[in-house]
Amino acid sequence: MSRRGSSPPPPPPSPPPPPQMLGVRRGDADCEDRPERAEPLSDAEREVIQDTWGHVYKSCEDVGVSVLIRFFVNFPSAKQYFSQFQDMEDPEEMERSSQLRQHACRVMNAINTVVENLHDPQKVSSVLALVGRAHALKHKVEPVYFKILSGVMLEVFSEDFPEFFTAEVQVVWSKLMGALYWHVTGAYKEVGWLQVSSSAV
Repeated sequence: MSRRGSSPPPPPPSPPPPPQMLGVRRGDADCEDRPERAEPLSDAEREVIQDTWGHVYKSCEDVGVSVLIRFFVNFPSAKQYFSQFQDMEDPEEMERSSQLRQHACRVMNAINTVVENLHDPQKVSSVLALVGRAHALKHKVEPVYFKILSGVMLEVFSEDFPEFFTAEVQVVWSKLMGALYWHVTGAYKEVGWLQVSSSAV
């Protein structure tokens, strides 16, 4: 005879992934599943991003180098797009590379341009469209790497600036990174980049 309530309760739902890794999954590299539009940031969220970015950008070169080193160490397939340092395995050698340092500065300056212009969606859109088109047509970079790089950035920011990158702030930054990825993949779609290999991660 069974008694009411004797069956074990269902297991609790698994927790969501940490904000910095949202959407970064093996094979999740297709432009076709883009939402219709990027989720807009509120005025308060823009302020949070600009305030916290100010602390990061004071050390933009060193932080950018840390981001790229972690990116290349954890996702070595990304190095295939960089002839200057694709054969580097040692993080210390990467850190000494002037080419890597220059690219780190370019990445951080692009983010800075976006952050400085969050009040101007058209400017943000045009900047990211240029970035997306260049990486699609000239560099032939699979768009999933933008998603991966944004996750690595948020990891490094939160480790290097824990007092500013609280869990709540990371959620806001994840929203911004999602918008960046949306704009970049839009540029990929516009130039006809339809099929994306899932071998990136």
